[in-house]
Amino acid sequence: MKTLFERIEEVLDTVRPYLQSDGGDVQVVDIEGEILKVKLLGNCENCNMNTMTMKAGLEQTIIKSIPEIKKVEAVL
Repeated sequence: MKTLFERIEEVLDTVRPYLQSDGGDVQVVDIEGEILKVKLLGNCENCNMNTMTMKAGLEQTIIKSIPEIKKVEAVL
């Protein structure tokens, strides 16, 4: 059986190509209960669209695929 971290990485691997095509990426920083903390990397760090990327892209994809996660937060 896969760990929660492994399952999260699998889901992130489905969105990474889109981030990487714009010179960005995402990294898991921590899992605190139902909250996943991630760091946006590369061009995603300073992009003015990163809030939309977080909410519409990453958070919705992860919550839909992994019901144990209720919220995704970006950390610096």
